[in-house]
Amino acid sequence: MTRTSTAGAEAANAADPGEAPGSAPAPRRELLHGLPWLVWRRHRTLLRLALVVTVVGCATFAYQRFDLMDFLHSRGTTPDADGQLADDFQNSYGQLFDSGSQLLEYLPVLLGVFLGAPLIAGEQEHGTIKLVSTQSVSRGRWVFATLTLPLTVAVLCSALLSAAFTWLWTPAHHLALGGDWLTGGAFDSTGPVPVAWTLFLTACGIALGMLLKRVVRAMAATAVLAAVTSLVWSELLIGRLGTLRSVSYPYDGDGPDLPPGAVRMDDWVSTADGKLYGFGTCVHGDTEACRAKLGIVNRVTQYFDYGQMAGMQWLGAGILLALAAVVLTFVVWRAHRRPL
Repeated sequence: MTRTSTAGAEAANAADPGEAPGSAPAPRRELLHGLPWLVWRRHRTLLRLALVVTVVGCATFAYQRFDLMDFLHSRGTTPDADGQLADDFQNSYGQLFDSGSQLLEYLPVLLGVFLGAPLIAGEQEHGTIKLVSTQSVSRGRWVFATLTLPLTVAVLCSALLSAAFTWLWTPAHHLALGGDWLTGGAFDSTGPVPVAWTLFLTACGIALGMLLKRVVRAMAATAVLAAVTSLVWSELLIGRLGTLRSVSYPYDGDGPDLPPGAVRMDDWVSTADGKLYGFGTCVHGDTEACRAKLGIVNRVTQYFDYGQMAGMQWLGAGILLALAAVVLTFVVWRAHRRPL
């Protein structure tokens, strides 16, 4: 009995090294280790800041939604003819929606400039990449770890913020941001668009940093690229993501009866068979004779319906994601083919 008990005690002590005299403490289990831990360590300040902003932003949007729903239930969601509801809504929630929309629009730019651009350029500028390449770590593993963690955090933050803001905006879309979902800011700050912009601009920042090899230059170039692509997006692309719908009405009749939530894009005048002329046609001189000569009898208004928004957003996001995939493929190819 005594010998058995002694053997059992010795086995228990061997199984629990923390209890044995003079033994080293058991190693702590870390969520990140190896190369991912090194990437987190080098960029922990910005990554933590992004996570904190995400938590605070999502909490704010969720909290404000409860008060917003009470307002909408008591006052309604469709603007009235005299504009009193729209004014009251703007006074109560205008700043909230303006700030939220701006946060989602500027977040991809900030992540591209301050996270993407220095990601590889910083390693090149300080020479740490040469130290890493001399260790027992392949270049492929280093590139994978360097890209994966920051991009994952960037996509996670933008996705959570976009989901929370979309949840807040959707029930009030007739009133929020002037009711203009296309050019008022909602299109670029809800749904999949912020996530796609984040991935695209961050990938572009990484590529520019790898090519320029200087952090400040890469950050400046990424900021310029963001401004140029945003201009192309808003002026040339966004209006081509969907098919314009048209409504005709008599030239001297009342204005068009557009569906709720529609965004008015352009106005024309037309003949009975549908031939369009510019809206300013026959507005000077003998207007009636001019219209009779051209056969102009109708006015035509072109618009996007609110029901088209989701499809247009996914199409635009798909274009940005495809471009991001091309840029990241180039980054990986160049990192493997040429010395960094």
